[in-house]
Amino acid sequence: MNKLEQRTALEQAARKRIKDSHALDGDVDRLARFYRGWASSYEVDVGRDEYCGPMVVAELAGAVQTAYLANERTAVAILDAGCGTGLVGVQLKRLGFELLDGFDLSEEMAEQARKTRVYRHVRDNVDLNGPLSDYSSGTYDITVCCGVFTVGHVRPDALRELARVTRPNGFIIASTRKSYADTTSFEDAVRILQDAGVLVTTQCLNDGKYIAEEGAHYWVFKVPDRARAEMEQKL
Repeated sequence: MNKLEQRTALEQAARKRIKDSHALDGDVDRLARFYRGWASSYEVDVGRDEYCGPMVVAELAGAVQTAYLANERTAVAILDAGCGTGLVGVQLKRLGFELLDGFDLSEEMAEQARKTRVYRHVRDNVDLNGPLSDYSSGTYDITVCCGVFTVGHVRPDALRELARVTRPNGFIIASTRKSYADTTSFEDAVRILQDAGVLVTTQCLNDGKYIAEEGAHYWVFKVPDRARAEMEQKL
């Protein structure tokens, strides 16, 4: 096998692993087992497939901080929900953010994220399909979520918990692969949460670059100050 054939074979194997990850139906045990075996080669695999999602999400966080937040970047608290090996955290650090926390379902992926040394704390065994019981309400200025709203991973209603841990007037930045948006009720979940006053869509970048095989939509949500809004309604 020559070098070109070897590279082609490696790229095909990487894409197969990525595709296989979409067939896990959100099952916690299956996801944990799959990522246990994938953690060591994950970044190499997605790098072969031109994965730019983490950079886009981090750049959006930078734009949000510049446009809306009073705090300097070094004082903005960010939660990286489903941080994986820490690709988003590395990009956020590059942009000057320092108060970074993360969590992931996979112990092995979380350990890779810890090795980047860009996070204050990284928790493992955290299932985004359930309550984030280890996180207090209104803690973070920005919550980022990249690569999690993907077929076979996290349900759209996880947005409610992301909104809960984000402070009033804070922001959630999330990517949704196009296949996920096409096959789930993500937009319906967004409308329900908007009607309930849980979040407001401030921006959606449709059909952006994400990974070589598929694009994504990038969402920026604001968590409204519900107490203030209710007070203003009474006046």
